[in-house]
Amino acid sequence: MKKPVPAAVAVTALMVASALSAASSERMEDGKRAYELICARCHQAGVDGAPVVGQKDDWADRSHLWQAVLTRHAEKGYLKMPARGDATHATDYDVGAAAEYMLTITHPEMTAD
Repeated sequence: MKKPVPAAVAVTALMVASALSAASSERMEDGKRAYELICARCHQAGVDGAPVVGQKDDWADRSHLWQAVLTRHAEKGYLKMPARGDATHATDYDVGAAAEYMLTITHPEMTAD
């Protein structure tokens, strides 16, 4: 026979789940803002071969360590992409949130690294 879960445990679990969901949602909003301010000028139109956000085929030859590799490339620069999208004011958080946003929009079925 299963023991009932104490109400306090159930409420705590619900609060943690809600907080994680809110934090994830907030990070996606931050990522969207960073993308629009920094990344979209190239990744919306495919400037200089940049993979277009939302176009899965453009990302097909990329690493399957999606977020970690993209974040590192965005921070340090890669091929024709300048470090931090040439936005020297962008923080590590901005870069990571933008990478997560871009990959979530392009591959919503994939889980984050």
